[in-house]
Amino acid sequence: MIAGVPVEITDATLASDVQEGLAHVEERLRESARAYHEVLAVSSIHLMEAGGKRIRPTLVLLAAQFGDPRDPRVVPAAVALELTHLATLYHDDVMDEANVRRGSDSANSRWGNSVAILTGDFLFAKASRILADLGPEAVRIQAETFTRLVTGQIAETVGSRPGQDPLDHYLGVISDKTASLLATSGHFGALFSGAPDAVIERITPACAAWGVAFQLSDDILDIASESSQSGKTPGTDLREGVRTLPMLHALRSAGPGDERLVELLSLPDLSDPDLHAEALKLLRAHPAMETARADARRWAELARTEIQGLPEVPARTAFEALCEFVVERTG
Repeated sequence: MIAGVPVEITDATLASDVQEGLAHVEERLRESARAYHEVLAVSSIHLMEAGGKRIRPTLVLLAAQFGDPRDPRVVPAAVALELTHLATLYHDDVMDEANVRRGSDSANSRWGNSVAILTGDFLFAKASRILADLGPEAVRIQAETFTRLVTGQIAETVGSRPGQDPLDHYLGVISDKTASLLATSGHFGALFSGAPDAVIERITPACAAWGVAFQLSDDILDIASESSQSGKTPGTDLREGVRTLPMLHALRSAGPGDERLVELLSLPDLSDPDLHAEALKLLRAHPAMETARADARRWAELARTEIQGLPEVPARTAFEALCEFVVERTG
């Protein structure tokens, strides 16, 4: 199985390589989180112990298969990217005033905002230290990626500009905040395994497009799935007043008969159970859901097109399976 995604790796050697690599990543993550101060020592491993998909390290390891997957730079690169991702989660929870992360108390709810922010900073510093050992190119790429992460977070926080299409704004946020780090995962895996430049030029945009598709499929599942299917409470974003892809399409294409749905989606939140259930029912039946599914399929196809230009090794089949998974999970 591919970590965090229920996709089977059919090649036994590839599956063994990825599992072994992830075990090394996990070990190095905990080594990197060690701190002398007792509070920081506990808070820095808090989200690691809560679990997580480890999608970014997995993409690094799969991309490395197009070069030398045993290159000693591959695992540190994967660790640095996962540390960066974890650091953003600490900061996100402070900004969102979240109480729960991965089924556990968030760091900010347990230790307060200051400790949570400083823990994120600590993990960013640890990632930077690893990247410094990988060379100036690694530092440059990570700096550019981090710039996009912050830009995406600012855009999400501030909202769309006057006159800007909310859907375009939303896709821009996803591209910067989510897909940029996934793109760098593919880039680092290929780069530090010594894969040819032609591989890097395809695997980087492929991982970016797949990242957008994966996020859009999450948006769709948040509305369409039952909790028994997704493991999450349906309509979480809807309840909190967060406008994701299906909602944006519904508002954009609203016509006669959609007045009640527009009214509900225009509320600051839908914490009232009856209103939430009504909005969820209306949205599930709206053509916007199929439009959103078409968007997810389109981004998955963009990723697949790049992947099909890669050398025919088992990792290419695994990447193709990831694209198919995104399409299948949204129906």
